[in-house]
Amino acid sequence: MDFQQAAATPGVPTRCPMHGQDFAADPYGIYDQLRNHGPAAPVEIAPGVDAMLVTAHETALRVLQSPTVFARDSRHWDALNKGRIAPDSPVLPMMVYRPNCLFTDGTEHLRLRKAVTESLDRLNPTRLVRDVEQIADYLVNQFCERGTADLLNEYAKLLPLLLFNKLFGCPAGIGDRLTRSMAALFEGEDALRANEELNACLMELVSLKRREPGDDVTSWLIQHPAGLRDEELKDQLVMLMGAGIEPERNLIGNALLLLFSKEESAKGASMLIDDALDNVLWNNPPIANYATHFPLQDVDLGGVVVKANTPLVISFAAANSDPSLADARQSRSMGAHLAWGAGTHACPAKSPARLIAVTAIERILNSLPDVTLAVHESSLQWRPGMFHRALVSMPVTFSPTAPTRIAAAALAHDVRRPAVAEPSRPSVQATAPAKPQAKKTMWSTFLDLFRV
Repeated sequence: MDFQQAAATPGVPTRCPMHGQDFAADPYGIYDQLRNHGPAAPVEIAPGVDAMLVTAHETALRVLQSPTVFARDSRHWDALNKGRIAPDSPVLPMMVYRPNCLFTDGTEHLRLRKAVTESLDRLNPTRLVRDVEQIADYLVNQFCERGTADLLNEYAKLLPLLLFNKLFGCPAGIGDRLTRSMAALFEGEDALRANEELNACLMELVSLKRREPGDDVTSWLIQHPAGLRDEELKDQLVMLMGAGIEPERNLIGNALLLLFSKEESAKGASMLIDDALDNVLWNNPPIANYATHFPLQDVDLGGVVVKANTPLVISFAAANSDPSLADARQSRSMGAHLAWGAGTHACPAKSPARLIAVTAIERILNSLPDVTLAVHESSLQWRPGMFHRALVSMPVTFSPTAPTRIAAAALAHDVRRPAVAEPSRPSVQATAPAKPQAKKTMWSTFLDLFRV
């Protein structure tokens, strides 16, 4: 039963569910149905969590560019304030208020955004490319001899996690926990516990960087004239990781899928990487639905009345596929799609995000030149969840190849890294039983390899 049939059937909920496998399998079919309701339609974004979804491009722009009418501060959320949202709802960590530039408005937003944008502006593109290449080589070395891999879970998912740990200056202990909690948060696995662990390890990172600043984004935020408090610092990092890790994973994965495609309409391997990224940003944006706004009063959106303090979610995917944009879609005008948002809250990291994706895709294709999908693309599954457009996995095959000597190359490239110490001779103390060591994760192993 589709949404329109449900709406006309007595006793059947009229809000379209966007959290199940049906939506993940065919979101654009759902968007087409929702358009029949008007420029915005009632949806259920998680069990018991209602919202209005904006599907029209013109209406989406109106909301995104009218901050005095539509607030980003989720403390306006009426249902949450009245206790109608379960405290363990999987969408709360993505929607509940944090003192960062994603959930603030007016002068407070400008102050926080200035700190973020000016810190990101300090990223050196050459160094960023080098970091991505080193991490990419490290990941490829884990599977290149096998001749098979899951490029989603063994590459596209892990590369942004490791990169952001590096950009934020995370030591092993904090970085390992950060990697685990951020992954669990996006997967909706025990969201409350994952959120608590994420907050705890980021507060430890902020404390560490106040004592021992480095050449990293965390230290730059601390040093910024905006004078961010610890809680504000922690939540800018939450926003940066949330806006960087999951979207970057999906941008890389969705572009690789397009490049591997054998469908005639997709052009597949004949596409340039930049063209593939533009195609994905138009047709499969990594974050499909987000940018929740709250009308400060009842508002009429093209004949659809949205009550004050109701979550109003922007569907970037639906807005990009709005039939009224046929000409812009045909020319793939970069200025028309909304994958990066619009208005005062538009993504501040478009350039580095694109550079990371291009470098990651180039590196995997150059490392494994005959890589191809191991299954027909129609059999690939998409992860449930309304916020993202994300594959479950991407099995590939390729000719097995020997690992590269990335550790030696990295050490030779950067003389600032300390040399590997010679093993010390055994001593009397060395014969004592060693304390149990915590199991190393990929971040610890990467740090050992590169002596970061």
